[in-house]
Amino acid sequence: MAIVSSPTPKVGFVSLGCPKALVDSEQILTQLRAEGYETAKSYDGADLVIVNTCGFIDAAVQESLDAIGEALNENGKVIVTGCLGVKKDAGGEDIVTKAHPKVLAVTGPHALGEVMDAVHQHLPKPHEPFIDLVPAQGIKLTPKHYAYLKISEGCNHRCSFCIIPSMRGDLVSRPIAEVMLEAENLFKSGVKELLVISQDTSAYGVDVKFRTGFWNGKPIKTHMTQLVEALGELAKSYGAWVRLHYVYPYPHVDAVIPLMNGGHVLPYLDVPLQHAHPDVLKRMKRPANGEKNIERIRAWRELCPEITIRSTFIAGFPGETEEEFQYLLDFLEEAQIDRLGCFAYSPVEGATANALANPVPEEVREERRGRVMQLQERISRERLQKKIGKTIRVLIDEVDRAGNGTGRSAADAPEIDGVVHVKAPYEPHLKLKVGEFADVSITAADAHDLWGKA
Repeated sequence: MAIVSSPTPKVGFVSLGCPKALVDSEQILTQLRAEGYETAKSYDGADLVIVNTCGFIDAAVQESLDAIGEALNENGKVIVTGCLGVKKDAGGEDIVTKAHPKVLAVTGPHALGEVMDAVHQHLPKPHEPFIDLVPAQGIKLTPKHYAYLKISEGCNHRCSFCIIPSMRGDLVSRPIAEVMLEAENLFKSGVKELLVISQDTSAYGVDVKFRTGFWNGKPIKTHMTQLVEALGELAKSYGAWVRLHYVYPYPHVDAVIPLMNGGHVLPYLDVPLQHAHPDVLKRMKRPANGEKNIERIRAWRELCPEITIRSTFIAGFPGETEEEFQYLLDFLEEAQIDRLGCFAYSPVEGATANALANPVPEEVREERRGRVMQLQERISRERLQKKIGKTIRVLIDEVDRAGNGTGRSAADAPEIDGVVHVKAPYEPHLKLKVGEFADVSITAADAHDLWGKA
């Protein structure tokens, strides 16, 4: 008697938004694979589609709604998850179901169980899960040689321009042993760069009062400094990098900077400063707004001369005067921040900043953003010019047919910073390889990227 096997159910996946949303997507894909589902490469090859959305600013909301609409048109069976799933309009109606009433289910962010319940309801799982087919590091959406490590979920701050706490909740730190085990599995799988992310990396462990956990038989506190030290030691044993993102400038961050001189915890700090003027920061309700950030930046550079500082700023925040904006420009000139992103203030539905007096006209907001980026282009160009003639370590991301590569130095996070263009080695036996390091002699620079020879 012939045995007829039923076809393996296939799920399409669309992942939008920030790295934290990307980690949520990876967790869902890992669970799907563990239960025997396959992922489809196209809409027509999928039995249903999951869309992981972003709902932070208006442009992201529209992109997510468009993606949901496309999935409905092309496939018809759609489950929605992510930040947009919990967002409501001014009338209190769910934005997703109002725009697309035919979706099968809607959940918020960080909702693995709810998403899987919806999948089980509309696409029953196979009878025999192939759990042994799932690698220990899980399913990743990034290239094999780098990965994001999310250490916590949610945020305790109530910044007036932000609605993330209303979507993702208050800070919930992951157990430190769980974080370290995931990091080890990623390094074992070949990851050469681990990007630590959260809503507030500096606050890791606050919610559990820095509870002591255990890793490799040793006590270790659920605290940023001890976590970074342990990750650095682990990375060293695998010849890998650790990069820190979303680091608020609390005093204990100073203790992390010396760890960046060892080559494995990268001399790179992503600090979301948002503005410089005390009155604007007060209206933003920013944490640590009384910190003397210029002094902190100088101190960090004394502790680690090679440190790269990345930050983001908002131009045209409600009530921002020309004098306050000029204060920001003066700060940037003095701080000489290496990597900078600037956004014109965008009203986000549900943010308390929308009720602030004296909103800045849209054309002024955009003009100020342009002035910030013009200043930063000059600063960045001057700082990158100083790297000409130096030899730096580069992690290769791509190699073309001619053997030339594109990679990133310690100063370059993937997708948000610049790159290093690497000319192929003259020696035929030496070849650039994706996911491996190369020592590169820098020969040229512009305002964003570097060029050099391996």
